Amino acid sequence: MPLRRVLVSVFDKTGIDRLGRALAGAGVEVLSTGGTARALAAQGLVVRDVSAVTGFPEILDGRVKTLHPRIFAGLLCRADRADDLSTLAEHGIGTIDAVVVNLYPFSSVASRPDCRAEEAIELIDIGGPSLVRAAAKNHGFTAVITDPEQYDDLLAALAAGSTTLVQRRLWAARAFERTAAYDTQIASWMATHAGLVAPAAPAAAPAGPDDEAPLPARLSLELERRLPLRYGENPHQAATLFAPVGTRAGLAGLRQLHGKELSYNNLLDLDAATRLAGLVPAAAAVIIKHTNPCGAATAATVAGALEEALAADPVSAYGSILAVNRPFDDEAARVLTKPGLFVEAIAAPAFSPGALTLLSTVPSWKASVRLVEVPSGDPWEATAGLELRSIAGGLLAQRPDDRCDDPAAWRVATRSAPPAALTPLLDFAFTIVRRLSSNAIAVCRGVAGSPAAGATLIGAGVGQTARVDAVRLALAKAGPRARGAVLASDAFFPFADSIEPIAAAGIAAIIQPGGSKRDPEVIAAAEAAGIPMVFSSHRHFRH
Repeated sequence: MPLRRVLVSVFDKTGIDRLGRALAGAGVEVLSTGGTARALAAQGLVVRDVSAVTGFPEILDGRVKTLHPRIFAGLLCRADRADDLSTLAEHGIGTIDAVVVNLYPFSSVASRPDCRAEEAIELIDIGGPSLVRAAAKNHGFTAVITDPEQYDDLLAALAAGSTTLVQRRLWAARAFERTAAYDTQIASWMATHAGLVAPAAPAAAPAGPDDEAPLPARLSLELERRLPLRYGENPHQAATLFAPVGTRAGLAGLRQLHGKELSYNNLLDLDAATRLAGLVPAAAAVIIKHTNPCGAATAATVAGALEEALAADPVSAYGSILAVNRPFDDEAARVLTKPGLFVEAIAAPAFSPGALTLLSTVPSWKASVRLVEVPSGDPWEATAGLELRSIAGGLLAQRPDDRCDDPAAWRVATRSAPPAALTPLLDFAFTIVRRLSSNAIAVCRGVAGSPAAGATLIGAGVGQTARVDAVRLALAKAGPRARGAVLASDAFFPFADSIEPIAAAGIAAIIQPGGSKRDPEVIAAAEAAGIPMVFSSHRHFRH
């Protein structure tokens, strides 16, 4: 199809000078409006205003300008239909061979914290998507360009004197992708604006289902392949990382500074590590193996937390993934360069230049370790505040369990309360256990025996089908260190049988959600053993 008459209306003026010169050189009649018309005219191009074609001025502050039969009939005319051509001739309407349109930047403006609803609504483009969809629908005869990166192909077509059906079909596919993405951005914003997406709950008060707005009835996502992976969980499984278009928070926005390419399993473990580290307010280090913490600690410095976390279970820590919630500094890097260690990947908000140099040059595994910077921000914003998980044929959606519990809301279930000095340690243990696979038990103690100096995980029981087995596993991992430590359970104790091994290990206090019909039996067993027990009232299963 020849290019004789083109409509140009772009918000992003990138490359408009080059495009204008090419259109002028090819003798193409150009229709345009507003700022685009002025930009093209500055290139010496004679531009015909859309109002001169429609016979109607722009109205409603520019909300209505191209929405007119003289424009859309010209875009939608089927050139191989005599009746279409006759209708255009009857009404004195000329065909439009191509549109060059890009849309108002809705998402980049609407996502700003200071963006008012009225401002966002005015950025919902109506005429632009309508022009794009009309031209894309009629791609058998009309070309549609939606991105300055496509200008080179359009200029080549101008030089050749026409566009091909293959070109127009490809441009149409890209155009529909663009309008679909645009509508998805608007739908996501409107869901929040209309109250279909619940606002974030206060950090220290997890909201229950009754406190939240309902989950959206429909969720539209545009995903792009963000990171190619060698394979999935096993070498015979193909895999890649998809992320919502435009999302750069969390692992979707990671920046790898060094090391081999990331694997599918690396990303699962990095997700577990960074999410747990992000729940801890103090300087913390988390060591993950198969998505479960095998070490986690807080201390005055990242280096101190890292040493404590590595000491919790040195055997499991070999070949692990670790994350910290502060910049990874030189002192922390020196901890990892000690002999006998091997780490697959390290995630941090940032790495000091010295740490980057040490980790990429000193240890024997320097070529293997992946160093990953993870940006801050809400990683759930692009998914309407929902954590998504695939099942065969569908997606499960829930609010993320990423808000810490408030110790002020706990209830002491036994007659004796834990010493006040143990409250930070119980809080730490209950934070850690929520990121262990259920049934889960965490045993934690103070650094150097003092909770004031920090806290560390010393034993974890994960993924057990019986809670008493999870208790025994966690206590076996902790060994003699369990004496004077605290124990956290992600859900209630269904029977009193767990209290006997807990008492034998010398545990100083227990925290659990409570809620079992046998709570009185469990409380009585704890009373008999002289162990204070606290009920949090919030369960934290992680399957």
